[in-house]
Amino acid sequence: MIGMILCGGSGKRLRPITNERPKPLVEIKEGYTILDRQLLDLKFAGIEKVMLLTGYLSEKIEERYGNSWGGIDIEYSVEETPLGTLNAIRLGLEKVDDDVLIRNGDVVADINIKKMIGKFRASGFPASMFITRMRSPYGIVELGDDKIRSFKEKPLLEYYINGGIYCFRKEIRESFKEFETGDIEKTVFPLLADGGKLGYYREDSLFWMAVDTTKDLEGIQKEYSNREDKPWGYEKTLISTEKYLTKELLLYEGFQTSFHYHEKKDETMFIVSGSGYLDFEDHKEYFGRNDTVRIKPGTPHSIVATENTILHEVSTPHPVDTVRIKEFYGR
Repeated sequence: MIGMILCGGSGKRLRPITNERPKPLVEIKEGYTILDRQLLDLKFAGIEKVMLLTGYLSEKIEERYGNSWGGIDIEYSVEETPLGTLNAIRLGLEKVDDDVLIRNGDVVADINIKKMIGKFRASGFPASMFITRMRSPYGIVELGDDKIRSFKEKPLLEYYINGGIYCFRKEIRESFKEFETGDIEKTVFPLLADGGKLGYYREDSLFWMAVDTTKDLEGIQKEYSNREDKPWGYEKTLISTEKYLTKELLLYEGFQTSFHYHEKKDETMFIVSGSGYLDFEDHKEYFGRNDTVRIKPGTPHSIVATENTILHEVSTPHPVDTVRIKEFYGR
């Protein structure tokens, strides 16, 4: 499968930040752009070739990524005149003869892309869309008969939105012949849905944000102020004091951390959601939601997720104390 990323927008609502750089090159963390994150997502999902569908300031993107970046082969499809996402994707599809995974160039999301690809390949649909539950941009109130019962801060709602990631089989090109210009969400997708040909991959993403405005950018930069993306998910520092360190880890289903140990750090893991096991040198120890597991210093292990898993790791304060014995994905 070949990856494609829509990178052609001018980012008008992010100006002046995007006056001299395209939106995908906006940094969400120092030295780490939106497009860096997206390319690494595809790499660790097993995609080795990515076509960037560019337009506005395309030369800036080519300067940064060239023909190879991070072990990924990079190609380009440049739309000289912007005619909407439909045309940009059509131009890209004309250059490949394979199934593709396409993602919007301004969306940052925690999603198990490898699992999405597997579900798509096992389905009979010519196209599939990632959907996720909508999070309210505002806090909400819950009402009783005559009074307010409680408040909820920006909860997940019972509605699903287009998450901006799509899988297409080769034969999808025929659907593009129906239209000349426009956005794919208003043209090809309604046509496929009417014909019962549009499947979906559903995952309640812990973090999903389309970077459209400076407020959005501030929100994602705040998220990344204490977070580091990993091949298997992410690691986020929640509390760091002289006495203890608390981190949140997300591991995607089917992924695992490096096989490693800590020289000094004594850690206890609290499983918030999901399931998996700790792979030690001579045995496995399984865990599920609400379980607690302790790992003493000097104990080689790998954390393996059999479902998307969130865990909180409370330990003695040794943030840089990891000895890696075996890497599974590179660094």
